[in-house]
Amino acid sequence: MATKSVGPDVKLTLGQYLASIREDRDLSQRDVEKATNKVVSNAYLSQIENDLIKKPNPNILHALAELYAISYENLMERAGFVVPTRSRSGAEKRHGRVATFADHNLTAEEEAELVQFLGYLRSRKKPGGQS
Repeated sequence: MATKSVGPDVKLTLGQYLASIREDRDLSQRDVEKATNKVVSNAYLSQIENDLIKKPNPNILHALAELYAISYENLMERAGFVVPTRSRSGAEKRHGRVATFADHNLTAEEEAELVQFLGYLRSRKKPGGQS
């Protein structure tokens, strides 16, 4: 699958997210089919990853969450099944999100480089949110 580029403020689609996690785990779509005992067929997974199916069956999402060791709730929300609670305070909204790369297998060195790059990006911002 060709990687789709997105800007820093754009959230990945469910399909893009699942494809990135699968690739991070070094699995093919056929590997996923085998590992889930055909609960998730490679054809169905391909359709999800290419955004042809935007709201897959929750059982499929559960199987993928288990295999990839990621949050089932996050997948459900990305698929549009769970609506975020609006009663959260501002602090919870700001710090309650999972880090963008939390589900990827990053080395300690990669994490340190990401933190360093974030510091660089923040140092470039001018007051008022302009770069």
